[in-house]
Amino acid sequence: MTDIKLIVGLGNPGPQYAQTRHNAGAWYVEALAQSYSIPLKLETKFFGHIGRGLINNQDCRLLIPNTFMNLSGKAVGAIATFYKILPDEILVAHDELDIDPGTIKLKKSGGHGGHNGLRDIIKTLANCRDFYRLRIGIGHPGNKNQVSDYVLGKAPQNEQRAIEETIDEALRHTADIVSGQHDKVMQSLHSFKA
Repeated sequence: MTDIKLIVGLGNPGPQYAQTRHNAGAWYVEALAQSYSIPLKLETKFFGHIGRGLINNQDCRLLIPNTFMNLSGKAVGAIATFYKILPDEILVAHDELDIDPGTIKLKKSGGHGGHNGLRDIIKTLANCRDFYRLRIGIGHPGNKNQVSDYVLGKAPQNEQRAIEETIDEALRHTADIVSGQHDKVMQSLHSFKA
C-alpha cells in the first residue's frame, strides 16, 4: 500500500480550453482543492498551480500544470524532483477516450494510450510508468482523425453532467486513494456508472 503524495490534474491553460473535455483531470483537482479547502496558487518554478493540505490526515500536494498538455511532464518532473516524490506516490487525473462519459477507472502504471500528457510525464520520469492514473471517461468520437477536435471541444450537456458525476464519485474516494486503499477504490469506481 503506497500513500499518494502528489495529485496532478491534466489540462490545457487558458480560458479557451477551460470547458473542453481535455481538461477533465484539471476539473477533478479544482474540485478536490475546493472540497478540502486547499488554495491553489501559481508557482512558476513548478510550471503550474499548486496547493498543499491534508487529505485523510495525510500531507498531500495538488498540481494543475499551466503548460500545454504535451508538456505536462515539465511540471510533474519539477515538483517530484524538488520534493523527492516517487512515481508510485503520484496520482495523475486525466481525460480518457477509451471509456464512456459517466465511467471512471483507477489504475497503476501502463502505457500512455496516445494521451500526450501521459506520454510526456512518462518521458520526464525517465520512462517510469509506475504512477497511478485516475481515468475520467470522455468517450471517443468514433474516428481517430477527429480526436484532436473532440478532446478540445466542449461536451454536450448530458455528457458534461455524466463527467461531473464521475468527478463527484472520485472525490468521495480520494481519501482512500491517498491512504493507499487502491484495490478497494478500484472495485467501487469500476462498478460506478453515472
